Amino acid sequence: MSIEAQLFELHEFAKREHIEIIKEFTEAKSAKKPGREEFGKMLTMIETSKRPLGILAWHPDRLARNSIDGGRIVYLVDTGSIISLRFPQFWFEPTPQGKFMLQVAFGQSKYFSDNLVENVKRGIRQKIRRGEWLTLAPLGYVNNYKTKNIEPHPVYSKVIKSAFEEYAKGSHTLLTLAEFLSEHGLTQKKGTPLAKVSVVKMLTNRAYLGFIKHRGEWHDGNFEPILSPTLFEAVQKILKSRQKPRKMKTLIPFPFTQLARCGECGCAITAQYAVNRWGTRYTYYRCTKKAGHCSQPYILRKTHASQMKMRLQAVSLPLEEIEVMEKQINEWERESVSSREAVAQNFRIKLKEVQEKLDRLVSLYLDGDIERELYLLKKDLLLRQKAKLEENLGAFGRQGKNRLEPLRSFVLSLREAKNLAQTKNHALWRDFFRKIGSNPTLKDKTLSLNWGVLWDFTLKTNAENYQQGAIFAGQKSPNPVVFEKVSTGAEGGS
Repeated sequence: MSIEAQLFELHEFAKREHIEIIKEFTEAKSAKKPGREEFGKMLTMIETSKRPLGILAWHPDRLARNSIDGGRIVYLVDTGSIISLRFPQFWFEPTPQGKFMLQVAFGQSKYFSDNLVENVKRGIRQKIRRGEWLTLAPLGYVNNYKTKNIEPHPVYSKVIKSAFEEYAKGSHTLLTLAEFLSEHGLTQKKGTPLAKVSVVKMLTNRAYLGFIKHRGEWHDGNFEPILSPTLFEAVQKILKSRQKPRKMKTLIPFPFTQLARCGECGCAITAQYAVNRWGTRYTYYRCTKKAGHCSQPYILRKTHASQMKMRLQAVSLPLEEIEVMEKQINEWERESVSSREAVAQNFRIKLKEVQEKLDRLVSLYLDGDIERELYLLKKDLLLRQKAKLEENLGAFGRQGKNRLEPLRSFVLSLREAKNLAQTKNHALWRDFFRKIGSNPTLKDKTLSLNWGVLWDFTLKTNAENYQQGAIFAGQKSPNPVVFEKVSTGAEGGS
């Protein structure tokens, strides 16, 4: 029944039963899903009311057809907020049996809703099998409610066919074709010509060939087509030939962005380019100035690149020195492995001794040669010793495995810096400085880097070698970088 008819019947029922109506709530949304606004207002009014209230509705399925709304109503009945539920066609009392029947009614309503969805889907599948149109007729067709299908419009179907024939000649654009359709009576609701997107949708609609589209798939229909396949394909070829692919914007590479920050205000460094009167393009890097006024000037890309290269060269050691470092690290690693193995073997021997003591202690207790109190005391002591040894063995293994990794990673970075200094790939330069965590800043057109301890030592060594004229000459520097091994005890650390 319609909402108007329900209200009339409910008013008549209230008069017969002498029911006082405090307020009316009209909800047009379906009760299948929770979230109805008027229904929520009604329940809020009931929950905040100082006295119990009742609900008058046409049927329980008007109140809820989902488990959430139905559960809220049953809960309000349990708490006494809803003292009465009245329906012209359904009897209810707030008793255990009545609440059980109310839940059954809500469950039946939900079942009916769910079953209805399945029935509708089944009906759609059957209509597709019969070749019947499913929705509102497309442009050029009309719905025939007797046959539950569509048929060509006596006038507009001929206009559609003429429009396809005109466009197939290649003399029309989308705008002129929209004007052609408008002159023959096919317009928008406001009387204006169809938009270009609507014209394209019409020209690519396979329904004019007698097809039905459902969930992205086309099916054969049993209604009369308007167009022939030959005419339709001719129009598709013209449409495809006139397609204009979107032009992809050429991205201008700015490799030094997302690297340094402004040394004055701390903002990020961005890039831009300018073209002079002769067509030469120059790239500049500058502060974004998002924090307010900043007096830092622009820096030319070439200047920025030369400074980056100088920083790379400053930490580039001769290749033979890097190889010496790698050999030394490999030797230390072999010594560390043998030393750690001896220490680990010592831990395992002690663990075995403790386990043997535990086994003997249990045997003494089972044979009755030791009292329970002494047994528990000795066992607790041995178990704590065993746990401590296991912890030391595990911690020693983890520590020894990763002890030389930071040093090896540093030497690999030295080799990478040596290789990068001989290339012009600015993006790789940027990635290198970001990886070693140098936190670069740009101030007064000067790039500053915060190196770590090992990197500062390398810079100092290279500076001394540079003063003696030996660096970057391909020969062994007079002050090579030397690593010293420091023993830390029985664990064999370096």
